[in-house]
Amino acid sequence: MAKAAADGGSRARRSRRGPRLGAHVSTAGHIDIAIDHATAIGAEAMQIFGAAPQQWRRKLHPDEDVAAFREKVLGAGLGPNFMHGIYLINLASQDKALVKKGVEALTADLRLAAALGVSGVIFHVGSHRGAGFGKMLPQMVRSMKAALADSPPDAWLCIENNAGAGDSVCSSFEEIAAIMDGIGSERVKVCLDTCHLFAADYDIATPSGLRKTVANFNKEIGAAQLVAVHANDSKTSRGSGRDRHENIGQGTLGFAAFEGLIKSRLFKRATWLLEVPGYEGGGPDALNLNTLRAMRDGGRRPQLPKAKR
Repeated sequence: MAKAAADGGSRARRSRRGPRLGAHVSTAGHIDIAIDHATAIGAEAMQIFGAAPQQWRRKLHPDEDVAAFREKVLGAGLGPNFMHGIYLINLASQDKALVKKGVEALTADLRLAAALGVSGVIFHVGSHRGAGFGKMLPQMVRSMKAALADSPPDAWLCIENNAGAGDSVCSSFEEIAAIMDGIGSERVKVCLDTCHLFAADYDIATPSGLRKTVANFNKEIGAAQLVAVHANDSKTSRGSGRDRHENIGQGTLGFAAFEGLIKSRLFKRATWLLEVPGYEGGGPDALNLNTLRAMRDGGRRPQLPKAKR
């Protein structure tokens, strides 16, 4: 079982009534513009990219932009906040050059996260491409250790669960735990994506299934390790293995599933971050946030437009 370690700092602050509710927002232009986007939709926390997610080339953020980010976050009262690593990272690859580039990108993200004062970097470990999880496990552990050793201690490295397609790693709690045990660092945490959980055949849509999922997570990893939740409905059915996000209540998980999740002792301890398409197609929006907020606070859910099929 992965070693549990509670975080006692300000990064772990939570609403007593439930999780802090946030969203992934754009940083196009200057990185501090993210705070404007987050506050415009009523977010309490946010997630950003530190670099273009489908490119190795990184954008350099001037010191004045980093300072403006920190100042505006403090003024807005946003947090805990997170960065998402680029999508090209694959620490389970047999291509050594690709793994090296992945470690460099992850290290750069961790350094930027520390500079910005955000809690950590969430990322997908990758795919073993048929080599097998066990064979590639030592390499994944070494790679993450290298990124941690070459970055400030202020930011967590957060493993995100995968949806289970093909040879992707970390679609099960057991695989996440194996990597965490191999690293043995309190800086390694977990982000659970609700769409990915459902796609990977974890039944979080029913009360009994959610109880079993929580018990399994607590056994394999430990509740204290969960620091973020990607709150996404699913376009596809349970066990599909497909990563297809949907707006809250418009997918196969539905409102009832999120009402259960947001009251779950495990899930409500983490920061929730929306990665949904948005009711108008522009990404996470106020309607999705207010829907979750009504569930958390016991208010009336806003009227939503019909799902587009």
